[in-house]
Amino acid sequence: MEYTLTLHNDVQEVPLLATFIETISEENDMDMVMSMNINLAVEEAVVNVMNYAYPEGTVGEVKIDASVTDGLLTIIITDSGNPFDPTGKEDPDINLPAEERSIGGLGIFLVRQFMDTVTYHHNDGKNILTLVKKLN
Repeated sequence: MEYTLTLHNDVQEVPLLATFIETISEENDMDMVMSMNINLAVEEAVVNVMNYAYPEGTVGEVKIDASVTDGLLTIIITDSGNPFDPTGKEDPDINLPAEERSIGGLGIFLVRQFMDTVTYHHNDGKNILTLVKKLN
């Protein structure tokens, strides 16, 4: 099964993303915990694009393509904003007290925790972040 959702870089549209993931989850018999974890991971990635990919005041789009094949959920998040590889960030030291940690990096850390594979590439002026989750 294949699914597509296109959002503007406006966090007011995030509830549409939750509905999108909920539909995928229901149609593919995912349990609630897995569905919530996938939703959180995708939301973190998409909100980062909405907040940082495009210059202030610029309207841009975030396209989310999802497919379920052979027990794998693949989610591809594409935007044409500034090139940025979130997978290049080191995981934050979550053992440090919050006030001693550097700002940022927790979102991609959560994405890595909840998804089985996270890859990035920049092609033809587009950022392409691919998230894969084994459903079985």
